Amino acid sequence: MKSITLSTLVALAAMHATVHAAPDAPQQTPDDYAKPAQRIAIAPGRSLNLRCTGNGPRTVLLEAGANADATTWFRVQSLLSQTSRVCSYDRAGYGFSDEGPMPRNLDADVADLSTLIDTAKLKTPLVLVGHSLGSNIVRRYAQLHPKKVAALVLVDPPEQGADALLPEAWKRQGEAGRMQRNAFLDACLKAAEAGTLDKAEGPLASCLRAPPPWQSAAVAATVRANKLKPAYWRTLRSELDANTAIFANPVPVDESHGDIPVTVIAAGFQTPGVPDDVRKVMQDAREQTQTRLIASSSKGRRIDVPEASHEVQLDAPEAVVANISGGANGIDDVR
Repeated sequence: MKSITLSTLVALAAMHATVHAAPDAPQQTPDDYAKPAQRIAIAPGRSLNLRCTGNGPRTVLLEAGANADATTWFRVQSLLSQTSRVCSYDRAGYGFSDEGPMPRNLDADVADLSTLIDTAKLKTPLVLVGHSLGSNIVRRYAQLHPKKVAALVLVDPPEQGADALLPEAWKRQGEAGRMQRNAFLDACLKAAEAGTLDKAEGPLASCLRAPPPWQSAAVAATVRANKLKPAYWRTLRSELDANTAIFANPVPVDESHGDIPVTVIAAGFQTPGVPDDVRKVMQDAREQTQTRLIASSSKGRRIDVPEASHEVQLDAPEAVVANISGGANGIDDVR
């Protein structure tokens, strides 16, 4: 395995996940996900696709990780909507949502989320659930709008602050890897702009990966169609560049969410092909990240799901649903 930096490993995790069956949840994405749900206009000429199901005293909003849309939550949303009002959405440039202004960084994502919540008139305070990069988005939103947040559930938040501590050789190879990645994404974008991506051969054929087994044929066709659009590649390129900076910085020691319950759901620590000295840095950064996130709330806690990969919401949706309340007695009792 060619060495790349931690931030690149985290950013690409959703593109290379190995997901196991979840027996009590749908095995494939329902065909409803092959068409828009409710498109909410958040700016002139720009809408985000919002999917809400179920009923309950609290509304739960699900925020996807990098290079992912609402389909990543299909198992969690199906289970949770039996007892709660639950909403997921496609961030700008993904799924059925329109492209947003560049760069697609944390500020842009949080601004869109804030406008979406207000415009769609979602009932606050919300239980916010963020996977991977999504954990950074919901944390920032909670800092800006604490009265609108009932609880935070952070699903396998990425290790932060490890890049500066990695061996120099690994960092150099990682920078080269990022340059190669961006050159590849630029080539995919160019082919999409030219309308030739659908029939691309050679290296460009890998721009359009085979669909994962949990995607129904209808949903897989929709995802492929979206990836034929230049907007998808511009969004992904910008998001991955922004992630490099986001994950390079450790969680601030003074980050505080007051008495908002914060639950960290931690997957098994998996780093195949990573040298021992790099693995140690990553493990230490992971522990520091999770410890600081738990300490950011007077009601912080950690739940380990060691059998799950980074894609906990797909591997172990029952574990995510069981801990979404932030407490033992249900969503009604949070905050």
